[in-house]
Amino acid sequence: MKNFDNDSIILEHLADENEKYLHAVVPPVYLTSLHVFDTAEEYLHFDSEKEDAYIYGRERNPTVYLAEQKIAALERGKKALIFASGMAAASSAVMATCHTGSHVICMNNAYGPLRNFLQSFCTEKLGMSVTFVRGTDISEYEQAIRPETSLIVLESPSTFAFSVTDLRKVAALAKQHGIYTYLDNTYCTPIFQKPLEFGIDIVMHTLSKYMGGHSDIIGGVLVSNDLELAKELEHTIRPLYGGIMGPMEAWLVIRGLRTLSVRVHAHQQTALKVAEFLEQHPKIKCVRYPGLASHPQHDLIASQQTGSTGLMTFDINGNKEDAVKVVNRLQYFKIGCSWGGFESLAIPVGYNASPEELDFMGISEQTIRIHCGLEECSLLIQDLEQALAVLS
Repeated sequence: MKNFDNDSIILEHLADENEKYLHAVVPPVYLTSLHVFDTAEEYLHFDSEKEDAYIYGRERNPTVYLAEQKIAALERGKKALIFASGMAAASSAVMATCHTGSHVICMNNAYGPLRNFLQSFCTEKLGMSVTFVRGTDISEYEQAIRPETSLIVLESPSTFAFSVTDLRKVAALAKQHGIYTYLDNTYCTPIFQKPLEFGIDIVMHTLSKYMGGHSDIIGGVLVSNDLELAKELEHTIRPLYGGIMGPMEAWLVIRGLRTLSVRVHAHQQTALKVAEFLEQHPKIKCVRYPGLASHPQHDLIASQQTGSTGLMTFDINGNKEDAVKVVNRLQYFKIGCSWGGFESLAIPVGYNASPEELDFMGISEQTIRIHCGLEECSLLIQDLEQALAVLS
């Protein structure tokens, strides 16, 4: 009997059902737009809410469903729903939990396009309102709650300042007031953090990052233990918005999941060594990485995370032009805005931000963000060493 409470068994075996596919070790991709029926009566009485029932690709696809089962089990959730992008997933979560006039509490460092969606579309088109908080103190959430608050948007760790929110406390507070909680868990992945176990209502992942792992897909997923909410997302919001992921991309997600645990542990091992190197470097002001023992929230991190992955930020001794010079001298770190794939990346994230925006995000104009990929650690450290040599 396979233990489907074990992450490695979930990743490698759950829902594969090899016996259904001529015992192929890799299930096939269902490149089909519709499913046909034996009789008109079966079609007329089709039950869309029945598990493993298919009629049209905009609603459900067997390959997508297989990936959803694996991700739900990984997060210890009852239901996962995959979308064509991270933003399709994020905006669908807002639409499922909010209505005209709703108030949302959002962390400063939540995903930028989601913040824009809340600030522009939701406020201008739906009459909603948003309050932003830094998110490190439970009192911020307590003070921000209004009678019309419907949702609290979280990201922990945040992927600029790498601050951490006490997920258990925020979830408990939200439940007292009948407010939904949403957490972007892309950074940790379910391997290093399982927020549903802390009481969070909706967990989101950008599948383009670690779950895909190969920088070749765009996608998002929502996971929840609230079956009524999941039903609203699956049978109303996703079909009406047309936001389901395609079957080929879902097959690539399954491919990425096979090696997820191995990869995130490798990213962590390299990133910790890189962060420790940077922390001791004379031309570095500070390093923001949750895996460092020096992190000011180290005890909280240890209580809700079992690891950290490959992303971090650091500030150089210099100005924003110096940050650009450092990034331009890097050889193995490519210049790119995403992260979570096999490749190492770097960008000067503070360069174009105003002083107000920098304070809002908790970074500086000298901040560089790097993602440590799967290259050999010593090569990445050598690359950073030679690039930092440009600083006087």
